[in-house]
Amino acid sequence: MLNQSVSPKASHPTPVGHVFPPIFSSWPATSHHRPAAIPDRAALEQMLDDAEAPVEWSEEDIVLLHWRLLEEVSHLADPATPLEEKFDTLRWVFSESEKDGLPFSFVSCLRVVGCSPLSPIAYCGRVDAEEIRGHIRHSLKAWFNASLQRYPSWVRDAVVHNPDWIEARLSKNPQWINEQIKRMSVQGDLFA
Repeated sequence: MLNQSVSPKASHPTPVGHVFPPIFSSWPATSHHRPAAIPDRAALEQMLDDAEAPVEWSEEDIVLLHWRLLEEVSHLADPATPLEEKFDTLRWVFSESEKDGLPFSFVSCLRVVGCSPLSPIAYCGRVDAEEIRGHIRHSLKAWFNASLQRYPSWVRDAVVHNPDWIEARLSKNPQWINEQIKRMSVQGDLFA
């Protein structure tokens, strides 16, 4: 099992400038470690259908789960990623600092993936989470502008001027924007 008791402030983090830029390009750096084969769909469904059987997680599985969570960050740059998914990822990345030490927090995932010999990327050691957050923060405007170009102007205006309101609607119903666009295309804008 992973040792989660190691304090994230125990050692000096590695600067990310030259070590961790792959976070923005699907993390192409690879390690020499080869993860175990992923079970086929039928085997996976059989495991999930058996509610009585306990799920056995190896340390490698846990490291790969941390890696999979970090891969979500790369979807922020994809204009086709739904806004609700982007908001969800950003809530996770920029969560309160009190949560940084919790398992599967953004900081914990960076630590596990950067330091584990079972990681699917080459060893890079501790990574400065605030520097990664800074890179993400710096790119957000361009990423959201590219995403918003796919939507009608009223959606773009609402996201820019009332992001909390949009985020609240999407958290209740991830299809809310699509439903509103469809409704307006059928019925038209009553105020136009």
